[in-house]
Amino acid sequence: MSNQINVEVVYGLPENQVLLALKVEQGCSILEAIYQSGIVQHFPEIEPEKASVGIFSRAAKLTQELRDGDRVEIYRPLIADPKELRKIRAERAKAEGRASKVTGGRPKAKSTDSENQKAR
Repeated sequence: MSNQINVEVVYGLPENQVLLALKVEQGCSILEAIYQSGIVQHFPEIEPEKASVGIFSRAAKLTQELRDGDRVEIYRPLIADPKELRKIRAERAKAEGRASKVTGGRPKAKSTDSENQKAR
């Protein structure tokens, strides 16, 4: 029985994605697999010690031990803070009348008295 496991290391840019399959020793960490894969030769901007990583879209630590079949994903840094972008979109919606200035929710349509009586 072999002490090696199969893993994949992936990284992608909008115009270029690379998936590298490799065999590593059982007990190998994510960081070790990144170095062994040679992905840094494809993407020199990757700093393995500082990289945000995950296994099958779940955040993981660089020290996490890999299991057979794991796919290590190296994530690019965020361009903008998602919370800040949401605030900007909400303010824009309020200014355009697509959201209530008080609650932030969708504004209720104004009904007329005749519509209210029809509903009864």
